[in-house]
Amino acid sequence: MTTYVDKNLRCEDCGTEFIFSAAEQEFYADRDLNNIPKRCKPCRIIRKNARVNDQDDRRPKFEVKCSACDKLTSVPFEPDPNRPVYCSECYADLQTKNKR
Repeated sequence: MTTYVDKNLRCEDCGTEFIFSAAEQEFYADRDLNNIPKRCKPCRIIRKNARVNDQDDRRPKFEVKCSACDKLTSVPFEPDPNRPVYCSECYADLQTKNKR
């Protein structure tokens, strides 16, 4: 049985020192995660959010009119002219009505 001890690490991005706790080390070991964290929690969150935003920016957007309210909206797929396309509000309303 391995005993874990808190470790002080330095963030690769901001340079601040952070603690890699014994509990976190045990969590990593239980899941066979071999690499220790390189970033503090705030920098990991920033990096994750940047990755998500990058993925959104790479998807093509298509401008369309909502079939229900005629509001202009953009969708991440090329619409089929034979099928209705809804803005997020009208789509949510349709989903709510369909659940009843």
